[in-house]
Amino acid sequence: MWEGLAERLDGRLVVLEPLTRAHAEGLFAAASDPEVWRWTTAPAYERESFERWLEEALANAGEGTEAPFAILLRESGEPVGSSRYLTLRPEHRGLEIGHTWHARRAWGSGVNVEAKMLLLQHAFEDLGCMRVEFKTDALNERARGALAALPARFEGVFRKHMLVRGGTLRDSAYYAITDDEWPAVKANLLRRLSAKSS
Repeated sequence: MWEGLAERLDGRLVVLEPLTRAHAEGLFAAASDPEVWRWTTAPAYERESFERWLEEALANAGEGTEAPFAILLRESGEPVGSSRYLTLRPEHRGLEIGHTWHARRAWGSGVNVEAKMLLLQHAFEDLGCMRVEFKTDALNERARGALAALPARFEGVFRKHMLVRGGTLRDSAYYAITDDEWPAVKANLLRRLSAKSS
């Protein structure tokens, strides 16, 4: 495991905690809306599929190949989603942020903005990353808009990149932020968060 990778990250709206089984019930309540999983590779809105999602995330964390987080509302402690570090490349100072989902009630609330801010800040300022990347279904306009708003730079579409949801072909759109771009991205995210609180 990349030293210091999975740590509690505290923000004003949200707290990101390393995922544990203790988060299961709250996360399942947040995950039980099929629309949340529309563009994901492994929908997990039913109990059995959610348990598979959770066990896979915990197993990958245990093997040190990923660092999954539960996203909690700071004031109430209520789980409203999850995200993780994956595709870890410490020898090249790079990683991916992905497997991100939020309860629909958190959409547009600033939760995603602050969670991304915390993950990016930890990656660049604590872990010393020089590249953080993202990928999403090329048809997922909502996620692509959110990535462009960070702003992460669009790097192209990997055609026929994956088979998802029972064999459906997926083209994946790739985005990235580099360490020299991070100061401007951070300033933009802080402006957006400030607007949410005013």
